[in-house]
Amino acid sequence: MPYVVTRSCCADASCVLACPVNCIHPAPGEPGFGTTEMLYVDPRTCVDCGACTTACPVDALKPHTALGEAELPFLELNAAYYERNPHEDRAPMHVLPRPRALPPGELSVAVVGAGPAGLFAADELLRRPGVRVTVYDRLPTPYGLARAGVAPDHQDTRQVTRLFRTIESQPGFRYRLGVEIGTDVTHADLLRSHHAVVYAVGAATDKRLGIEGEELPGSVSATDFVAWYNGHPDRADDDHVLDTERAVVVGNGNVALDVARILTADPEALARTDISDRALAALRTSRIREVVLLGRRGPAQAAFTVPELLALSALQDVDVTVEGLPGDLSADAAGPTAAEAGTHAAEKTRLLADLAARTPVEGRRRIVLRFLTSPTRIVGTDRVHALEVTATTLHTDDDGTVRARPTGATRTLDTGLVLRSIGYRARPVPGLPFDEDTATVPHEAGRVEPGVYVAGWIKRGPTGFIGTNKTCAHETVESLLEDFAAGRLTPPVSAADVAPDALGLEEWRAIDRAERAAGEAQGRPRVTLTDTASLLRAARAPLAPADRG
Repeated sequence: MPYVVTRSCCADASCVLACPVNCIHPAPGEPGFGTTEMLYVDPRTCVDCGACTTACPVDALKPHTALGEAELPFLELNAAYYERNPHEDRAPMHVLPRPRALPPGELSVAVVGAGPAGLFAADELLRRPGVRVTVYDRLPTPYGLARAGVAPDHQDTRQVTRLFRTIESQPGFRYRLGVEIGTDVTHADLLRSHHAVVYAVGAATDKRLGIEGEELPGSVSATDFVAWYNGHPDRADDDHVLDTERAVVVGNGNVALDVARILTADPEALARTDISDRALAALRTSRIREVVLLGRRGPAQAAFTVPELLALSALQDVDVTVEGLPGDLSADAAGPTAAEAGTHAAEKTRLLADLAARTPVEGRRRIVLRFLTSPTRIVGTDRVHALEVTATTLHTDDDGTVRARPTGATRTLDTGLVLRSIGYRARPVPGLPFDEDTATVPHEAGRVEPGVYVAGWIKRGPTGFIGTNKTCAHETVESLLEDFAAGRLTPPVSAADVAPDALGLEEWRAIDRAERAAGEAQGRPRVTLTDTASLLRAARAPLAPADRG
């Protein structure tokens, strides 16, 4: 009975380390690790021990007999990977590198950013004895996009926070939450109080379309929209008027698919999740019946992953259709280099062909995946009324890059809501160099200079998955430890807490308890507190007798 990796895979490789027969690939150090959309179990060599399920932080691994109907395609997906990548020559177990030895003495590190990248960096550091890590974050709550970016209907993916709770419970770990670096505490303050600083601040803004009408009300960043329905304090008070029958999402990555699913979901189903109450109220009165996702290029170049497309195609009460391509959706029709674009592209085109062949059911909400279409102008006076788009054709550069070129043929889509979802972008970090073209901090293996390091999206750009941050953090921490061992780090000149009024681990746990208790009363995982005042009240509320142990 082989185990199967399913949609929620975060690719952090915990299962690889747990597997006694090395049947999960690609593993760290192998081609494709860190860039593949998910990991895969070899059904021929899996011994059905279940060790992988214990290690997986997001419950992505299941026995093949326990798969639901929507998960059955993953059985074939796992097996197909090994038909293309046999992995015949492999050791019986994944070999862990020997931890780098530290010189005597205590190492103190500040990590700025309490999202996955920052917490994985803290975990890597705390594996060595004698290390103390203080994690700073601007918000009163940790976990970054794992809390405020994962769609509420993907509760399995949010289970990665169980791993984060284990990390933050280690000796030597400390939070300083509700602290903005550059305002409340400076870069110089951190360097005076720690041997080193690791910036893992992510990518907090979005890329712009650069077209006329982008500033009109009703033209919204998908980044902000996701933060709104997840109850992020920065966006908690936003009002999104969903009084249009059609919404258009520019972009077709996983975030675009998330937005489309939430806009077309049954509000009663969402009411059983931890979606923001404000967003839920708006969705209950929404008039949206159709969400159109625009992709400038073809299906072979689509940014969404195969697992997320499979999840979209399995929706029971929403039609998913494909438009915008002449003829069929075979690999040859999808673009000049589709046949050579890799197995993900071939799988996407096959799945999209299946979707295109479906017959829509009258009266259902629907999601339309439209390819070879680019926005040219948002139309409206006081707010968005329509989106003008142009058809595109695909051309291949000398370096093999497939690009979309407008044909000049335009049409207009009536809509009152345009969401741009074309990627995240990082902001400059005060006191650090910044590359405006890549929106990253220049570095070498995570090292900006001895004592200053980067990890996560501020290091590599907004690419990869939650688990990608684990290997990214490992590289950065290795550079930091190398500098410490070589005596390149300046010892702290002050042991004083640079943020004495910040929230610590106990305050965060108080917030977590309050949200979970409120959720339990309503049959939900939690009721997210969305404004800073409420979060601070929960953080400082006295413990109930039952919670004092």
